[in-house]
Amino acid sequence: MAARVEKKVTAASAGAYVASTGLLASLAAVQDDARLVEWMPGVLSPFVLALVPAAITFVGGWLARHTPRGPAGV
Repeated sequence: MAARVEKKVTAASAGAYVASTGLLASLAAVQDDARLVEWMPGVLSPFVLALVPAAITFVGGWLARHTPRGPAGV
């Protein structure tokens, strides 16, 4: 059985995806050339390229050790 993904890992991955998509879309609009990847339509490329940092964030969060919590009230 696979281990559960903690909510902080999912939230960090989603945040990285949203932030990267916005950044890449802004860069494409500013430079007036949406060809971030020539073989891909310009409208689609920011969303596809944003998967790279989201995947890196997910793997980093997944591999990070969980910090044990002490007893309540400490």
